[in-house]
Amino acid sequence: MMLLADGRFQVEGKYTSALAGLEHLARSKVDVVFLDMDMPEMNGLEAGEHIQQLDSKIRIVYITAYSEYAIDAFEIHALDYVLKPIDPDRLAKTLHYIERSIPVREVKSSDDWRVRCFGYLSFDDGAGSERQLKWKTAKAQELFAYLLHHRERWMAKEILLETLWPDYPKDKALTYLHTTVSQVRKLVKEWQGQISVEYALDSYRLVLDGIRFDVSEFERATDRELAITEQNRLFYENILALYRGDYLEGYDYPWAETLRSNLLERYLNRVIRLATYEMEHGFERKALERLKFAQQKAPYSEEICHLVLAIYALQGDYASLSRHYEAFVKLLQADLGIEPSQETTSIYNQCIQ
Repeated sequence: MMLLADGRFQVEGKYTSALAGLEHLARSKVDVVFLDMDMPEMNGLEAGEHIQQLDSKIRIVYITAYSEYAIDAFEIHALDYVLKPIDPDRLAKTLHYIERSIPVREVKSSDDWRVRCFGYLSFDDGAGSERQLKWKTAKAQELFAYLLHHRERWMAKEILLETLWPDYPKDKALTYLHTTVSQVRKLVKEWQGQISVEYALDSYRLVLDGIRFDVSEFERATDRELAITEQNRLFYENILALYRGDYLEGYDYPWAETLRSNLLERYLNRVIRLATYEMEHGFERKALERLKFAQQKAPYSEEICHLVLAIYALQGDYASLSRHYEAFVKLLQADLGIEPSQETTSIYNQCIQ
């Protein structure tokens, strides 16, 4: 009520559940979170860690009855803290501080848009509607994807020419570049400047202002190794749900290979950790679905095979356990000409017994 009465800020959401608030932050862009310190699902400091994982640019103002929390709060980059009961004059100082510390951005209707690069390059509006743009040429799409790949870094014209038109004379390649940049700019006009191609000092860059990028979201959330708990399990599920396919898997872009491998490795690591937690806490069916999807991406992974065998054993489904093991053995022999490791064979025998 105080924030609304002040009139300078738009309230994007309000929650009595920390988990529900974190779900909101996983799908929507905000600047500041006012966060209680004493909450039933997790305390404010733990919630603050999750918020920083989601987006390190989000600033946190803690609301607490205990001044001793202040030092801990500032260790995770809190913008300010306000003691209860909240004094309007003290809150006014916080709001002035926010105004000085965070650049004001105009709230636009397209803030829920996300660029997706897991699987095919596409755009979704945050409300379940997804579409692919009608690129005038394949090079226009590749130029957009390449600039997006480099996350707002300036890319020299020479590098763009060598990467996208390596077999053309320079003058002809330069003409193609200018034409292609123009095509991309026309196509992203509907975002009214929130997606733009900038030019300076013989370099180009792609800028996303308020448009989210699934790969950046995924990387921020997987940069830190946090133990999986019941409190953050849903957070990890939402992050893994971003991975709908390999990075730009629908396109033969050599420059995307290194990042594609890195992201797949991150994904498989988190799938294994989350599936292990789910298996140990009674969510065997969910873990099995998750592992079977991951196995399509890493069919020769013995670690994934071990977990699938263990889940079938827990469920008492020994027929499926044997079928899975036999299919895995045949796959290794047919594709790689090798036998499963002694560890895998031992785990299979233990599960059968």
